[in-house]
Amino acid sequence: MKLKKLAGLIPLLYATSATAVEPFVVKDIRVEGIQRTEAGTVFSYLPVKVGDTLDDEHATQAIHALFATGFFKDVRLEVEQGVLVVLVRERPAIASIDVEGVKDFPKDQLRDNFKLVGLAEGRIFDRSVLDKAEQELKRQYVARGKYGVTVKASVTELERNRVAVRLDVEEGKVAKIRQINIIGHHAYSEADLRDMMKLDTPGWLGWFGSSDQYSKQKLSADLETLRSFYLDGGYLEFSIDSTQVSITPDKKDVYITINLTEGPKYTVSTIKLSGPESILPHEEMRQLITVKPGDTFSRKELTASTTKIGDRLGDDGYAFANVNAVPELDKEKHEVAFTFMFDPGLRAYVRRINIAGNTKTRDAVIRRELRQAEGGWFSATKVKKSKQKVDRLDFFSEVNVETPPVPGTNDQMDVNLSVKEKATGDFSIGAGISSGEGMVLTASVTERNLFGSGNYLSTQINTSKVNKVYSISYTNPYYTDDGMSRGFDVYQRNVDSTSTAVTQYKSSTMGAGLRFGVPISDDETLHYGLATEQTKLSLTSTSSQRFVDYVNIFGTSTTNLVGTVGWSRDSRDSVIYTTEGLVQHAFTELALPVSNQRYYKLTYQQQWFRPLSREVTLMLNGEGGIGGGYGGKPLPFFKNFYAGGPGSVRGFEPSSLGPRDSFNNALGGTRRIVGNAELLFPMPGMSKEKSVRLSAFADAGAVYGQGDMAGTSGLRYSVGLAFTWVSPVGPLKISYGKPVSQKPTDKVQKFQFTLGSIF
Repeated sequence: MKLKKLAGLIPLLYATSATAVEPFVVKDIRVEGIQRTEAGTVFSYLPVKVGDTLDDEHATQAIHALFATGFFKDVRLEVEQGVLVVLVRERPAIASIDVEGVKDFPKDQLRDNFKLVGLAEGRIFDRSVLDKAEQELKRQYVARGKYGVTVKASVTELERNRVAVRLDVEEGKVAKIRQINIIGHHAYSEADLRDMMKLDTPGWLGWFGSSDQYSKQKLSADLETLRSFYLDGGYLEFSIDSTQVSITPDKKDVYITINLTEGPKYTVSTIKLSGPESILPHEEMRQLITVKPGDTFSRKELTASTTKIGDRLGDDGYAFANVNAVPELDKEKHEVAFTFMFDPGLRAYVRRINIAGNTKTRDAVIRRELRQAEGGWFSATKVKKSKQKVDRLDFFSEVNVETPPVPGTNDQMDVNLSVKEKATGDFSIGAGISSGEGMVLTASVTERNLFGSGNYLSTQINTSKVNKVYSISYTNPYYTDDGMSRGFDVYQRNVDSTSTAVTQYKSSTMGAGLRFGVPISDDETLHYGLATEQTKLSLTSTSSQRFVDYVNIFGTSTTNLVGTVGWSRDSRDSVIYTTEGLVQHAFTELALPVSNQRYYKLTYQQQWFRPLSREVTLMLNGEGGIGGGYGGKPLPFFKNFYAGGPGSVRGFEPSSLGPRDSFNNALGGTRRIVGNAELLFPMPGMSKEKSVRLSAFADAGAVYGQGDMAGTSGLRYSVGLAFTWVSPVGPLKISYGKPVSQKPTDKVQKFQFTLGSIF
C-alpha cells in the first residue's frame, strides 16, 4: 500500500479546500518519539482505537486531544500499511529552578509560590507558566513598594530533554511617598487631615516603619478614615471625588492627590420612632438612641443607636429584626431628621446547639460555659457571652459561632459552635533573669484540661536567690453544677532577703490549703479558703533589732491556721493584649484565734483600661493594703507590705520603699498604697504584632509603718518608659524609670527587667 503522510495536518484543519485525507481502517497504532511519557498514557488520550475508520474529522480530534495534554510541543500522524503512527515530540521537563538576587523573600517560600502556579522541578516546562511566575514575583515586589524591580527569566536546554530555569532579580529600592496633596478641604487643615492617615511622607524615623511606602490597601483604609471623620463631624454630604497616584519614571517616588468635597455641616432636627410598641416600647427605644435633636450629625452615633436597638430586639428572640434610620434632609437649613424604624419579624428560638471540633475536651465541659439554652428564645447577648466563656477556657486556638436559620422555618435557629483544640499540657524546664531576684530556674508539669475534664493540675519548682517555691495545685472549676470551683494547694516557700534591700532574715514556710470559688455573675467570683502554715525563722547579725525582739517573744517556729476571703471581677477584652475593661480584686487574710499569731491583712486592687484611639490604651491602676494584729499580738514582720521595683514603683530598688532600719534596709510596713498611670501603644511598625507593646508610665507608691530612719516615709514618684514582649521563653519586661521625688536615703535602680515567669 502506498505510504500516506499526514504531516502538517494542523494547517489543513483551517483550510476547507485543502486535500482531504483518504479514510482508512486503523489496523494498529504505534507511538514514536516518547521518552518519559508511557505509551499507555498516549493511548488513553487518543480518541482513535484499533478498528475505527480514520478520516479528516477524527484526525483533527486526535491531534487536538494530544496537544491538550500539555505533554507535547509537536504531534504528527502518519499511516503505514494500515498502521496509524503517532509521532510526538515531548515538552522538556524542568530539571532545576534557580532564583538569584532575592533578599526580601526566602527562596523556599518562592519555590512554594511557584509550585502553586505550576512551575516546579520535575514538571513539564511551559513558557506561559514561567511568564506567569515571573509576573507573580513582580507583583509581590510591587506590593512591597519596589516598583523598579526587574525579573529576567532564562531557560537552558540540558541533555535528556530537560531544561534549567533561572530567574535573575534586581529588587531595586522601595518607592517612597514624596508628596500627599488633599484638595477641596475647608473646615480642617491639610496637616490635620494628613495626621489621621497611615500613609505619610518620609520623616526622621522613616527608616523604622513603612508608613512612607505606598500600597492600595493602605490608601483605601486612609480614605475610609477621612470619610468616617467627616461623617462623624456632621458633613453628611461628604464625598471623595477622585484619587490620583503617580509614580516617577525612575520608579522611586510616589505622588498622591486626593480630591474631596466637604459639603455643609448638618445638625439633627428631630427624631421620630416607628415600630410596634408591644415589642419594644418607644420610651425604652428612645433611651437606646444616642443621637439627640440639636446634636451635630454623627454616623458613628447613628450606627451605634441602630445596633443597640437591634441587640435589644435580639435579646428578646427577634433575631431577624430589621432596624433602619431613615433620613430627611433639609438642604436649605442644613438639618436632617431621622425616623428610626424597626420590623421585629417573628420571634425565634434555638432548636439545637451543635458543637464540633472537640476531640479531647468533653462536650459537657463546653456546654456548661454556654449561656444560650436549647429550646429557649434566641438572645444575641447570650450567644456572644457563650463564645467569650468558651474562649476564656484557654483550651482552644479558635472558637467560632454561627447562628443559621433552620431550613423550612422562619422562627427557629441553630447555634453551631466550632472549636480548634490546642495543646493544654506543658512540661517545661527553663530559666529567667530578674534585676531584683537574679537567675531563676523553673520546672513545671501542667495540664489545664486533665483528661478532657476541664480540671487543672500543676506542679512547679521555682528557684531564685530570694524566693524558692515548690508547689502542687489542683482545681476543679465545676465542683458543683452551678459553677463552684474547688482546689487544693501544697507548697513550700523559702525566703532569703540577705541579697536584697530588705532587712536580712530567712524564712521557710510549708503549707497546705483548700479553696473554693463561687461565681456571682459571668465576670465576678467570690473566693474563700482555709490553709495551715508552719514557718521557721532565722536571723543574721545584721538583722533589725525589731525582728530580733519579735523572735525572742514569739520564737523561731510558728504554726497558723489562715482563713481567706476574696472577691474578683474581670471584664477585660483580652488578658494578653488588653484594650478595655476593668479588673478588681479584694482579699482578706486572717490568722484564726487558734493560731500562734493573730493578724489580718486587707488588700484591694483596681485596674481600668480605656482605648484613647485605635492603637493607644490608657491604663490606671490603684492598690491599697492594710494589716495589723489583734488579741495583743502584732502583725508578723514576715507578713509586712513592701513596695518598689517592677509591679509597683519602678525606678526604685525592689521592696526598698518605706521604713528603714539603722543599716538603711527596708523593714516593710503595715500599710501600702500604689498608683500607676500608663499609656500602652504598639511598637512602631509592628501594630499587628500583639506580643510586643511599649508604654509610658507614671508611678507612685509608699509603705507606712514604724520606721527607724527619718525621711524614709512618704510617697515616692517616678516616670519612664517600658517595653513588654511575650517571647517564646517567657515574658520579657524592661523598664527605665526616673525617680521624681527622690530622698537621700532612697535606693534607686533606674533600669529594671525580668525575663521569664517569676512565681
